[in-house]
Amino acid sequence: MSFSEVYGKIDQNKIKDIVYTATEKDVEAVLRKTRWSVDDFPYLISPPAEKFLEKMAAISRKITFLRFGKTVKLYAPLYISNSCVNACKYCGFNVNNKIPRITLKLEEVLKESDEIFSHGIGHILLVSGEDKKAVPVEYFEEIVKRLREKFYAVSIEVYPMDYDDYLKLSKAGVTGIAVYQETYNFERYKELHKGPKADFFYRLETPERAASAGFRELGLGVLFGLSDFRVDLTMVAIHARYLMKHYWRSQVAISFPRLRDAEGHFKPYEIVNDKQLAQVIFALRMVLNDVDIVLSTRENPDFRDGMAGLGVTRISAGSKTNPGGYSVHTDALKQFEIADERSPEEIGKMLESKGLEPVWKDFDKSFLFD
Repeated sequence: MSFSEVYGKIDQNKIKDIVYTATEKDVEAVLRKTRWSVDDFPYLISPPAEKFLEKMAAISRKITFLRFGKTVKLYAPLYISNSCVNACKYCGFNVNNKIPRITLKLEEVLKESDEIFSHGIGHILLVSGEDKKAVPVEYFEEIVKRLREKFYAVSIEVYPMDYDDYLKLSKAGVTGIAVYQETYNFERYKELHKGPKADFFYRLETPERAASAGFRELGLGVLFGLSDFRVDLTMVAIHARYLMKHYWRSQVAISFPRLRDAEGHFKPYEIVNDKQLAQVIFALRMVLNDVDIVLSTRENPDFRDGMAGLGVTRISAGSKTNPGGYSVHTDALKQFEIADERSPEEIGKMLESKGLEPVWKDFDKSFLFD
């Protein structure tokens, strides 16, 4: 049974009812447990649970140290193209936005990657707009084969592909994928997306195709501000549980970026504050002990510093969100504004000051067998 079939059987209104009718007594009953499941998640992210944030933080911290030690993995995104054929209302790369479109040449990608690698970053995430003509599969194959000569992990956050294309990229050296559903609210999704990305279920099944092709890491997520974030995050947790059960050879990671200002100035449907974001991080760690929880440079430095060691296990550092932003086209349009502009070295020192160990490399291709 694919996750699309699972999705069709989930009553999101029931999830919403649990979240918004939960009482403090309900939350207390859940917190008295010693182990938690995804079924507990709606109670842990309910408004009454905010009162128990300190207790949830302590539990999340304990589980994180038990499962991951004191390590926090670092990565950096490399934007290779802002060309896109979709008209997503919230995205700066929207095809209708009148902006200069840039697609990096191979030598420019390598120059950008050299700049990232010079800071010690060993995990790189290739990001592009969704335009198969500007950035065909063969383009990614060529790039990845070169990047795998130095980077221990090369992930992609690009347009969804068929299984055969993922198999090509897996053989070329791609180790992971990030594909955010943006929102699991089907009607809101259709309202926000035009173009190939409007195919809700093709996107929903993308992690399964990538896992079947041999990708070691599967990144899920939603964009806070598009729909009810509590319901959306519950759906992410259910999706992650499904993948962890059926594709256990792959590590699952979860991201939950909040909307930042971008070209087009889309106004979010709701604002998620720092306390609410912290609450969902703690809840995710409690119900999904082994997922990687990712916090990007969209978030402000104080929040990222405060969350280090409390549930987050992977953070970006020194990020640029425009093609060529590290050294080639520093004035190109950004996909969104970042909030934490510190260098990887500064992020590493911050983690060490909190008694944590920044991990610049946690895998080597020599561990792979033909």
